This record gives sequence, structure tokens and C-alpha cells, in this order.
Amino acid sequence: MKKVKQSLSIITFAALVVAAGPLQASPDEHDHDSHGSMMNHDMHGSNKGHGDHKDHGSAMGKMFLVEREIDGYKVSFHVMKAKPGKEMGGSHDFMIKVEKEGKALTNVTMNTKVVHPSGKSETKKAMKMGDWMMAGYDLGHGGQHQLMVLFKTADGEKHRGGVYYPAK
Repeated sequence: MKKVKQSLSIITFAALVVAAGPLQASPDEHDHDSHGSMMNHDMHGSNKGHGDHKDHGSAMGKMFLVEREIDGYKVSFHVMKAKPGKEMGGSHDFMIKVEKEGKALTNVTMNTKVVHPSGKSETKKAMKMGDWMMAGYDLGHGGQHQLMVLFKTADGEKHRGGVYYPAK
């Protein structure tokens, strides 16, 4: 059963990647952070013109794709509503891709954290899905969620950052 679930997840993720491929994040208009941050780290990373908190629509429903530069790594934050019956831990899939010099890093370990509008927070270890890491969270309720990641690269260094979902 685990293999079937994993295969369905990979197929769903592949369809997502195909649909999201032509999307590009728009220039960032928010270089300030008034909401606090993960472990005193700027939620926007160094953000050298790499994207914004814009929602992108598609045939698969509302999607959210934001790119941030964190410690010299390009980190893509992607959120989309999980298909009914294919939820992997929540109503939405929180996916993250870490790249260096145009290549996806697949040898990272990652933890995710979401602070809900109510102030309640939860953490989950991200699972590998090809070039992406993913964790499922319930993000369907109103208000803005703080989405954070802490990832460790092969050199043993830890990196952290995040974004807000949905955008203001």
C-alpha cells in the first residue's frame, strides 16, 4: 500500500511540476518584515530580486510559488491545495526546492514549520519528492500563515528562511 501511495504521489508531483514550469515569480515589492522571523532570520532571505508572495493560478487550482535566496542558495517555496483523497498530511502541499548554481540539491535534510494565523505552530520533517522536499499542512483556514524551513546541506551547514502564505 505504501508503494501505491508513493507512486500516486510521484505522479501527482510530476503533473504539478509540468503545470508550474512556465510560471515565473514577479519582482519583489516587499523588502521589509513586520511579522517576526524564524530563529531571528529574515523571512525574505537576501532576496536579490528573486520573486514575491504572488499567487499563481493554473488549471490545477490556486498555486503559490515564491523564490528566495538564502545563504547563496535559490530556494523555491511552493504551496498548492492537495487533491481530494491524495492529501499527504494536510489540506495543502508545502513544497521546497533548494538549488545551487542552477542544480537542484537532493542531498539536503529539511524540517518545516508553519505558524498559523491563530499563533499555533507545528513542525514536520520534509520528505523527498524528486528534486523537491514536501510536507503536508492544513492551510485552508483564513489568515496569513508563516512558512519556514531549516535545511542542512552536505557540508553540515544549516540554513533557514521562509515566506508568508497567502500574500497580503
